[in-house]
Amino acid sequence: MIETTTDIPTCDGAMETFIVRPERGAPAPAVLMLMDAPGIREELHDMARRLATCGYCVLLPNLYYRAGRDTTFGPGVLTLGDPERDRMRAIRTRMTIPPVMEDVAAMLAFLDREGIAAAGPVGAHGYCMSGPYALAAAARYPGRIAAAASFYGTWLVSDAEESPHLTLGKGRAELYISCAEHDELAPLPMVAELRALFDASGAAGELEIHSAVHHGFAFPQRWCYDKPAAERHWERLIALYRRRLG
Repeated sequence: MIETTTDIPTCDGAMETFIVRPERGAPAPAVLMLMDAPGIREELHDMARRLATCGYCVLLPNLYYRAGRDTTFGPGVLTLGDPERDRMRAIRTRMTIPPVMEDVAAMLAFLDREGIAAAGPVGAHGYCMSGPYALAAAARYPGRIAAAASFYGTWLVSDAEESPHLTLGKGRAELYISCAEHDELAPLPMVAELRALFDASGAAGELEIHSAVHHGFAFPQRWCYDKPAAERHWERLIALYRRRLG
């Protein structure tokens, strides 16, 4: 694997981005991997590496870059009342979808400029807070984002500008929406509402509820890690990218 960390220029500064891609062969199709709320960490680097071994050029940006360089957090970020969690939440609560769409545009421009990935369609997938970002990107950039996936995305039906439920069917991407049976941030009634909207939209793809698992089930270092469900997440994601990106 070829690994680099580079600053991608955006309208609001420099977005530090971890990039991993195959060492051999032709340039690989590009994938945007969008982080969950606890932010960039080695666990996510390892997940990006796994995807790169399947033949993709993976970009993993620090979406908190507007808050400065000191936006990585210690293990306490997952513990209620911990100062690290409070510090993360102070940044997270200021995040909205439209600025992240500008970040996606910056990454697409970077790919076009640098030539490190294959020209053509791009994939995007997000975890937790970034599930809505991936789905919104598919609608905002229909000429580039050909596949988008959300894994236990939060508040998929909300009053947010460019909320996923408002953008379903607006792009040409195939969508995969993965939900956990137990998830306070995407409760089953919300998922049922989204499923009805998804079915009515005519969007390509599917919404799948994974039974008996909790929000965060795909992260190996999380208390709720569920290996069968996590491997299913890889199966669904890689199959999606194979179909739409090659």
